[in-house]
Amino acid sequence: MVSSMARAFVTGWPIGHSRSPLVHGYWLKQFGINGDYLRHPCKVEDFENFIKTFNTNGFIGGNVTLPHKETAFSSIEKTDATATRLGAVNTVWIEDDEIVGANTDGYGFMANLDEFVPNWSDENRLKRGALVLGAGGAARAIIDSLMQRGFKRITIANRTLIRAVELREMFGEPCQAIAYEDIGDAEKQSSIIINTTSVGMAGTELESDTPISLNEFSSDTIVNDIVYTPLITPLLHEAKTSGMKAVDGLGMLLHQAVPGFEKWFGVRPEVTKELRAVLLADLGEVS
Repeated sequence: MVSSMARAFVTGWPIGHSRSPLVHGYWLKQFGINGDYLRHPCKVEDFENFIKTFNTNGFIGGNVTLPHKETAFSSIEKTDATATRLGAVNTVWIEDDEIVGANTDGYGFMANLDEFVPNWSDENRLKRGALVLGAGGAARAIIDSLMQRGFKRITIANRTLIRAVELREMFGEPCQAIAYEDIGDAEKQSSIIINTTSVGMAGTELESDTPISLNEFSSDTIVNDIVYTPLITPLLHEAKTSGMKAVDGLGMLLHQAVPGFEKWFGVRPEVTKELRAVLLADLGEVS
Protein backbone atom coordinates (compact mmCIF):
# COMPACT_ATOMS: atom_id res chain seq x y z
CA MET A 1 0.00 0.00 0.00
CA VAL A 2 1.08 3.60 -0.59
CA SER A 3 1.20 5.68 2.60
CA SER A 4 1.98 9.18 1.27
CA MET A 5 0.14 10.92 -1.56
CA ALA A 6 0.97 9.13 -4.80
CA ARG A 7 -0.06 10.67 -8.11
CA ALA A 8 -0.55 8.93 -11.44
CA PHE A 9 -1.72 10.41 -14.74
CA VAL A 10 -3.29 9.81 -18.10
CA THR A 11 -1.79 11.91 -20.87
CA GLY A 12 -2.85 12.56 -24.43
CA TRP A 13 -4.00 15.35 -26.74
CA PRO A 14 -6.85 15.98 -26.26
CA ILE A 15 -7.49 14.20 -22.96
CA GLY A 16 -10.67 15.72 -21.52
CA HIS A 17 -12.80 12.81 -22.77
CA SER A 18 -10.85 10.14 -20.85
CA ARG A 19 -12.84 8.09 -18.31
CA SER A 20 -9.66 6.64 -16.79
CA PRO A 21 -9.70 9.03 -13.79
CA LEU A 22 -13.16 7.69 -12.90
CA VAL A 23 -11.88 4.09 -13.01
CA HIS A 24 -8.75 4.67 -10.96
CA GLY A 25 -10.52 7.06 -8.61
CA TYR A 26 -13.03 4.30 -7.85
CA TRP A 27 -10.25 1.86 -6.96
CA LEU A 28 -8.32 4.42 -4.90
CA LYS A 29 -11.42 5.00 -2.80
CA GLN A 30 -12.20 1.28 -2.58
CA PHE A 31 -8.76 0.46 -1.16
CA GLY A 32 -8.45 3.60 0.97
CA ILE A 33 -5.25 4.65 -0.81
CA ASN A 34 -3.95 8.17 -0.34
CA GLY A 35 -3.45 8.79 -4.03
CA ASP A 36 -4.71 10.61 -7.08
CA TYR A 37 -5.02 10.01 -10.82
CA LEU A 38 -5.10 13.10 -13.02
CA ARG A 39 -5.64 14.08 -16.64
CA HIS A 40 -2.48 15.67 -18.00
CA PRO A 41 -3.03 17.26 -21.42
CA CYS A 42 0.21 17.21 -23.40
CA LYS A 43 0.83 18.55 -26.90
CA VAL A 44 2.86 16.50 -29.35
CA GLU A 45 5.83 18.85 -29.18
CA ASP A 46 5.93 18.66 -25.37
CA PHE A 47 5.37 14.95 -24.90
CA GLU A 48 8.87 13.48 -25.17
CA ASN A 49 10.20 15.78 -22.46
CA PHE A 50 7.22 15.04 -20.22
CA ILE A 51 7.44 11.25 -20.49
CA LYS A 52 11.18 11.26 -19.77
CA THR A 53 10.81 13.46 -16.68
CA PHE A 54 7.36 12.67 -15.22
CA ASN A 55 8.91 11.20 -12.07
CA THR A 56 10.61 14.53 -11.31
CA ASN A 57 7.20 16.22 -11.50
CA GLY A 58 5.68 14.21 -8.65
CA PHE A 59 4.18 11.33 -10.66
CA ILE A 60 4.79 7.65 -9.94
CA GLY A 61 3.53 6.56 -13.36
CA GLY A 62 0.59 6.79 -15.67
CA ASN A 63 -1.21 5.94 -18.88
CA VAL A 64 -0.43 7.18 -22.36
CA THR A 65 -3.12 7.52 -25.00
CA LEU A 66 -3.49 9.00 -28.48
CA PRO A 67 -1.48 10.36 -30.15
CA HIS A 68 1.54 9.57 -27.96
CA LYS A 69 1.83 5.76 -27.69
CA GLU A 70 4.50 5.32 -30.36
CA THR A 71 6.53 8.30 -29.14
CA ALA A 72 6.40 6.86 -25.63
CA PHE A 73 7.89 3.63 -26.93
CA SER A 74 10.73 5.40 -28.74
CA SER A 75 11.44 7.61 -25.70
CA ILE A 76 11.68 4.85 -23.06
CA GLU A 77 14.66 2.50 -22.93
CA LYS A 78 13.02 -0.36 -20.99
CA THR A 79 9.77 -1.83 -22.35
CA ASP A 80 7.97 -5.14 -21.87
CA ALA A 81 7.71 -7.81 -24.57
CA THR A 82 4.27 -6.74 -25.76
CA ALA A 83 5.18 -3.06 -26.09
CA THR A 84 8.35 -4.07 -27.94
CA ARG A 85 6.40 -6.20 -30.43
CA LEU A 86 3.88 -3.41 -31.04
CA GLY A 87 6.21 -0.42 -30.90
CA ALA A 88 3.70 1.34 -28.63
CA VAL A 89 3.42 2.04 -24.89
CA ASN A 90 0.26 2.85 -22.93
CA THR A 91 1.43 2.31 -19.33
CA VAL A 92 4.55 3.61 -17.56
CA TRP A 93 5.96 3.29 -14.05
CA ILE A 94 9.23 3.57 -12.12
CA GLU A 95 11.23 0.44 -11.33
CA ASP A 96 14.70 0.61 -9.74
CA ASP A 97 14.83 4.33 -10.55
CA GLU A 98 14.19 3.56 -14.22
CA ILE A 99 11.14 4.34 -16.35
CA VAL A 100 9.47 1.18 -17.65
CA GLY A 101 6.85 1.03 -20.42
CA ALA A 102 4.23 -1.61 -21.17
CA ASN A 103 1.26 -2.10 -23.44
CA THR A 104 -1.89 -3.44 -21.75
CA ASP A 105 -4.40 -2.87 -24.58
CA GLY A 106 -4.25 -6.49 -25.69
CA TYR A 107 -4.62 -7.72 -22.12
CA GLY A 108 -7.74 -5.59 -21.76
CA PHE A 109 -9.16 -6.92 -25.01
CA MET A 110 -8.66 -10.55 -24.02
CA ALA A 111 -9.81 -10.13 -20.42
CA ASN A 112 -13.05 -8.51 -21.63
CA LEU A 113 -13.84 -11.48 -23.86
CA ASP A 114 -12.72 -13.98 -21.21
CA GLU A 115 -15.27 -12.38 -18.87
CA PHE A 116 -18.25 -12.31 -21.21
CA VAL A 117 -17.57 -15.24 -23.60
CA PRO A 118 -15.37 -17.80 -21.79
CA ASN A 119 -15.22 -20.11 -24.84
CA TRP A 120 -14.26 -17.38 -27.34
CA SER A 121 -10.84 -18.94 -27.97
CA ASP A 122 -11.58 -22.67 -27.73
CA GLU A 123 -9.98 -24.99 -30.28
CA ASN A 124 -12.86 -24.88 -32.75
CA ARG A 125 -12.95 -21.09 -32.76
CA LEU A 126 -9.18 -20.87 -33.10
CA LYS A 127 -9.40 -22.98 -36.27
CA ARG A 128 -12.23 -20.87 -37.76
CA GLY A 129 -10.18 -17.73 -37.29
CA ALA A 130 -10.87 -14.07 -36.60
CA LEU A 131 -11.85 -11.06 -38.72
CA VAL A 132 -10.36 -7.75 -37.60
CA LEU A 133 -11.95 -4.58 -39.01
CA GLY A 134 -9.54 -1.67 -39.25
CA ALA A 135 -5.76 -1.31 -39.40
CA GLY A 136 -4.90 1.37 -36.84
CA GLY A 137 -3.10 1.25 -33.51
CA ALA A 138 -5.88 -0.61 -31.70
CA ALA A 139 -5.88 -3.25 -34.43
CA ARG A 140 -2.19 -3.91 -33.83
CA ALA A 141 -2.73 -4.71 -30.15
CA ILE A 142 -5.70 -6.94 -30.93
CA ILE A 143 -3.97 -8.83 -33.75
CA ASP A 144 -1.02 -9.46 -31.44
CA SER A 145 -3.40 -10.80 -28.77
CA LEU A 146 -5.16 -13.08 -31.25
CA MET A 147 -1.80 -14.48 -32.30
CA GLN A 148 -0.79 -15.07 -28.68
CA ARG A 149 -4.05 -16.98 -28.15
CA GLY A 150 -3.26 -19.20 -31.13
CA PHE A 151 -5.81 -18.19 -33.79
CA LYS A 152 -4.98 -20.12 -36.97
CA ARG A 153 -6.23 -17.44 -39.36
CA ILE A 154 -6.50 -13.69 -38.78
CA THR A 155 -7.98 -11.60 -41.57
CA ILE A 156 -7.34 -7.85 -41.45
CA ALA A 157 -9.98 -5.95 -43.43
CA ASN A 158 -9.70 -2.24 -44.05
CA ARG A 159 -11.22 0.36 -46.37
CA THR A 160 -7.71 1.18 -47.59
CA LEU A 161 -6.05 -2.11 -48.50
CA ILE A 162 -2.49 -0.84 -48.18
CA ARG A 163 -2.96 -0.21 -44.44
CA ALA A 164 -4.10 -3.80 -43.94
CA VAL A 165 -1.17 -5.04 -46.01
CA GLU A 166 1.24 -3.11 -43.77
CA LEU A 167 -0.09 -4.94 -40.72
CA ARG A 168 0.06 -8.29 -42.49
CA GLU A 169 3.71 -7.62 -43.27
CA MET A 170 4.33 -6.53 -39.67
CA PHE A 171 2.83 -9.67 -38.11
CA GLY A 172 3.30 -12.30 -40.83
CA GLU A 173 1.53 -15.66 -40.55
CA PRO A 174 -1.30 -16.38 -39.87
CA CYS A 175 -2.47 -12.92 -41.00
CA GLN A 176 -3.93 -11.96 -44.35
CA ALA A 177 -5.08 -8.59 -45.68
CA ILE A 178 -8.17 -7.70 -47.70
CA ALA A 179 -10.36 -4.70 -48.50
CA TYR A 180 -13.89 -4.62 -47.10
CA GLU A 181 -15.42 -5.33 -50.51
CA ASP A 182 -13.38 -8.55 -50.76
CA ILE A 183 -14.85 -10.15 -47.65
CA GLY A 184 -16.08 -13.51 -48.93
CA ASP A 185 -17.14 -16.98 -47.87
CA ALA A 186 -13.86 -17.79 -46.08
CA GLU A 187 -14.05 -14.67 -43.92
CA LYS A 188 -17.72 -15.33 -43.16
CA GLN A 189 -16.66 -18.55 -41.41
CA SER A 190 -14.72 -16.51 -38.83
CA SER A 191 -15.65 -17.29 -35.25
CA ILE A 192 -15.20 -13.69 -34.09
CA ILE A 193 -15.38 -10.21 -35.64
CA ILE A 194 -13.64 -7.31 -33.90
CA ASN A 195 -14.32 -3.73 -34.96
CA THR A 196 -11.31 -1.56 -34.14
CA THR A 197 -12.47 1.44 -36.19
CA SER A 198 -14.42 4.50 -35.02
CA VAL A 199 -17.38 3.66 -37.29
CA GLY A 200 -20.48 3.72 -35.08
CA MET A 201 -18.94 5.98 -32.44
CA ALA A 202 -21.21 8.72 -31.11
CA GLY A 203 -20.26 12.21 -32.24
CA THR A 204 -18.65 11.14 -35.51
CA GLU A 205 -19.90 11.43 -39.08
CA LEU A 206 -20.33 7.66 -39.19
CA GLU A 207 -22.11 7.20 -35.86
CA SER A 208 -25.16 5.58 -37.51
CA ASP A 209 -23.13 3.29 -39.79
CA THR A 210 -21.63 -0.18 -39.54
CA PRO A 211 -18.22 -1.03 -41.05
CA ILE A 212 -19.62 -4.16 -42.73
CA SER A 213 -22.90 -6.03 -43.04
CA LEU A 214 -23.25 -9.18 -40.95
CA ASN A 215 -25.40 -10.92 -43.58
CA GLU A 216 -24.34 -14.52 -44.19
CA PHE A 217 -22.19 -14.74 -41.07
CA SER A 218 -23.01 -17.65 -38.76
CA SER A 219 -25.40 -16.97 -35.88
CA ASP A 220 -22.74 -18.27 -33.45
CA THR A 221 -20.28 -15.56 -34.52
CA ILE A 222 -19.02 -13.38 -31.67
CA VAL A 223 -19.05 -9.66 -32.51
CA ASN A 224 -16.88 -7.34 -30.42
CA ASP A 225 -16.81 -3.58 -30.92
CA ILE A 226 -14.09 -1.72 -29.01
CA VAL A 227 -16.19 1.45 -29.20
CA TYR A 228 -18.13 2.05 -25.96
CA THR A 229 -19.93 5.30 -26.77
CA PRO A 230 -22.62 4.27 -27.47
CA LEU A 231 -22.46 1.02 -25.55
CA ILE A 232 -24.46 -0.76 -28.26
CA THR A 233 -23.13 0.48 -31.58
CA PRO A 234 -25.03 -0.09 -34.84
CA LEU A 235 -22.77 -3.10 -35.50
CA LEU A 236 -23.59 -4.64 -32.11
CA HIS A 237 -27.27 -3.90 -32.60
CA GLU A 238 -27.19 -5.78 -35.92
CA ALA A 239 -25.34 -8.65 -34.21
CA LYS A 240 -27.92 -8.92 -31.43
CA THR A 241 -30.77 -8.78 -33.96
CA SER A 242 -29.10 -11.64 -35.86
CA GLY A 243 -28.82 -13.76 -32.72
CA MET A 244 -25.07 -13.34 -32.42
CA LYS A 245 -23.14 -12.79 -29.19
CA ALA A 246 -22.42 -9.05 -28.93
CA VAL A 247 -19.61 -7.78 -26.68
CA ASP A 248 -19.21 -4.04 -26.08
CA GLY A 249 -15.89 -2.26 -25.62
CA LEU A 250 -16.30 -0.92 -22.09
CA GLY A 251 -14.72 -4.00 -20.53
CA MET A 252 -11.55 -3.51 -22.57
CA LEU A 253 -11.18 -0.02 -21.09
CA LEU A 254 -11.70 -1.35 -17.57
CA HIS A 255 -9.46 -4.42 -17.79
CA GLN A 256 -6.53 -2.67 -19.46
CA ALA A 257 -6.38 -0.36 -16.44
CA VAL A 258 -5.75 -3.18 -13.93
CA PRO A 259 -1.99 -3.82 -14.49
CA GLY A 260 -1.11 -0.12 -14.27
CA PHE A 261 -2.98 0.43 -11.02
CA GLU A 262 -1.15 -2.54 -9.51
CA LYS A 263 2.24 -1.16 -10.58
CA TRP A 264 1.55 2.33 -9.22
CA PHE A 265 -0.35 1.67 -6.02
CA GLY A 266 0.76 -1.82 -4.99
CA VAL A 267 -2.56 -3.66 -5.02
CA ARG A 268 -4.30 -5.48 -7.88
CA PRO A 269 -7.90 -4.32 -8.36
CA GLU A 270 -10.77 -6.26 -9.93
CA VAL A 271 -13.22 -5.25 -12.61
CA THR A 272 -16.64 -5.67 -10.99
CA LYS A 273 -20.26 -5.11 -11.93
CA GLU A 274 -20.28 -2.17 -9.52
CA LEU A 275 -17.39 -0.46 -11.32
CA ARG A 276 -19.02 -1.10 -14.68
CA ALA A 277 -22.25 0.46 -13.36
CA VAL A 278 -20.33 3.60 -12.31
CA LEU A 279 -18.92 4.00 -15.83
CA LEU A 280 -22.28 3.30 -17.48
CA ALA A 281 -23.94 5.94 -15.33
CA ASP A 282 -21.25 8.46 -16.30
CA LEU A 283 -21.76 7.59 -19.97
CA GLY A 284 -25.53 7.87 -19.63
CA GLU A 285 -25.87 4.22 -20.64
CA VAL A 286 -27.86 1.30 -19.34
CA SER A 287 -26.27 -2.14 -19.66
